[in-house]
This record gives sequence, C-alpha cells and structure tokens, in this order.
Amino acid sequence: MNAYNEHAGFRSAVQKLVRQEIAPIAAQIEDDDSFPVERFLELFGDMGLLQILVPEQYGGPGGNIIMKCIAKEEIAKCSAAMAILAGQNSAGAVLPLVHVANEAQRQRFLPEFAKGRLLTALAITEPHCGSDVRAMRTRAKRDGSSYIINGQKCFITMGSLAHYVLVLAKTSESAGYDGISAFLVDTKTPGFKVGKHERTMGLRGIPDVELFFEDMRVSEENRIGEEGAAFKSIMQVLNFNRPGIGAIALGIAQGALDVSLDYAKQRKAFGQIVADFQGIRFMLADMALQIEAARALLYECVRKIHSGECGDQLAYIASLAKCFASDMANKVTSDAVQIFGGAGYMKDYPVERMMRDAKVTQIWEGTNQIQRVIISRQLVA
Repeated sequence: MNAYNEHAGFRSAVQKLVRQEIAPIAAQIEDDDSFPVERFLELFGDMGLLQILVPEQYGGPGGNIIMKCIAKEEIAKCSAAMAILAGQNSAGAVLPLVHVANEAQRQRFLPEFAKGRLLTALAITEPHCGSDVRAMRTRAKRDGSSYIINGQKCFITMGSLAHYVLVLAKTSESAGYDGISAFLVDTKTPGFKVGKHERTMGLRGIPDVELFFEDMRVSEENRIGEEGAAFKSIMQVLNFNRPGIGAIALGIAQGALDVSLDYAKQRKAFGQIVADFQGIRFMLADMALQIEAARALLYECVRKIHSGECGDQLAYIASLAKCFASDMANKVTSDAVQIFGGAGYMKDYPVERMMRDAKVTQIWEGTNQIQRVIISRQLVA
C-alpha cells in the first residue's frame, strides 16, 4: 500500500469534516475576511488535527507527516485557509520541540500542545529581509538568565491569534548564519505587540501581521536549541514542514479540477456542453496529468521522510515536493479560471479564490527560487 492510500479511515473522517463543517462556510470566510477560530480551534483539537504531530508519549495523537499531508490536501480542496489548521502548530512549536529542544522543554510544552487548544506562529521574516535570514535585525541580548528581545517581524501567519511564537533573533554579531537563536515565547509576555494586519491577495480570513518585540524579557529556558545555532536547526524543521505546503497546493488544484469538471459538463455553448469541445477536454486532461504527477511525487517524498530512508537528502526531497506541487497548482488553477471563461473571473465561483490562494504556496516556507537552489545544490554536490 503506498503512502497516498494509507490511513483510509483517517482520510474519510477528514472528508466528512470538510463536507459538514467547512464547505458551508468556505465562501463566507473569504467574504468576511475573518477566521472562525473559536468554532474550529476546538473542533480541530478534538479530532487531533491541530496537534497531529505531538507524540503519544506527551499526550498527543502521535500522527505522522503522511497523515498531516492527507488532512491538508483534503481540506484545501474546499478551503486553503482552513487547511492551515491541520498541524498548524508544527513549524512554530511542535517540530522544533521534538527535533531541537531538550527533554525538559518537551515535558514542559508538549503536553500543553497535546490538548489541541493552542495556535502558534513562526517569526522569521522582517521588512527588509525574507530569504536572506542573515540580514535580520531582531536582537536578543543576554541579561543574566534571560534575554531581552527587540525587533520587528512581518508577514507572520496567525501572528495575531497565536498563543506562542517561535522567534528567531541574533544573539551575537557573528558573520553568516552563526549567532541566530530561537525562542519560544508566550504572546502574553510584556513587550509583545501585534502591528498592522496585511491585506493579502489570497487566503483571506487568515491573519498575516507585523509583530513587534519591545524590551521583551524571555527566560533562557525558552531558548530552543543552542545559542547561535538556530539557523541550521530551524531550516531542518522547515524541511519536515514543506511537504505540508505541497499538500495544500495539491488540494487546491484538485478542488479546482473538480469544480471545472462539474462546470464543463453543465455549461452549454454553440448547442453543446463545454466538455464536448476537444480544446476543453485537453485542458482537463492536462490538469489531471499534472495533479496525479504531483500527488505521486508528494506522497513518495513523505513516505521516504516518514520511513527515514531519505537520509541526507531530506532538504532535497522536501523541496521537490513543495516546489513541484505549488508550481503545478498555479498552472492548474489558472486553467480552471480559463475553463469557466468570464464566470471564472467572478467571485460567484470558487476558482478565482483558488487561483489567488495557490499563489502563496510558491512563496511560503521558502520561495520556489530557494527550493531550486536547494535542489540544484544536491544535484551538483
């Protein structure tokens, strides 16, 4: 049984959630530009979706990367915004705690996350630097057994709703990536402030915000990993998280194909249904080809990651999955709008939302240009 077909019962449960709870309000989330956090935080937590990667030994469901991708794909077929909630606390807390933190920190934080009631955010990007993490200006100055953090982050997804934020800050002025440390901070800490909410092209309803840290005192016990060693460790964490972005892209594309097929079978032009035109059939066929290729690649990649057989090719494999699926989703959703014709440009139909939502998957968790750098580096090493 391949990775895509594993966990059939779990996939079915997520599909039921989508039909009953998400599909009826997907358009409303877009129109209202408001995230129904109170309603869905508890629902996702009770199903174990929010905290899916928290190990059983800390009270979590003990899910794996395959299950996380299944959940994200199924939800994104209907709503990319809601798909973020599946394993939402992975990059911002759970994965750093599991792979980087010490056991005392795991015992302190993971049982709390296992309850499925906490949101997190990952704060790396700053106004003057995105992919160039070395250029960050946020500083964490040691003061006894604490650090004083000052700086600004931007485009932080879920930053205004998060209970904890993993903040990257420079703890020394060392050249290169040395000197960057990571801190898991409670957003109730004095000095933590939320700035403006960005007006985004897609994923309406999901807050993307500025965050400010003004003389925020954080205990050294909240530093995740060794001082000055956060860049390599957090980039490794992102390698585990990137296939989830590919899964969202895959779900968006499949959702776009599904509604395009329904429309093409019903819409008539020149006395026949649109699906009878060879040009449209070829577009639909190409969409299906790209989607199935992306699905095969994604789930083979996560199978290798889950089994541990990828070895030192983790970054390469994760980048393949994320890059190919997100590029594919942008092509497929663009074709979906074309199949709908003028109607596809209207908000009465979901394909224009899907097209806008797909774009961010080429940017999240490292742009696709960065993914190609990682892929090519492995090839020519």
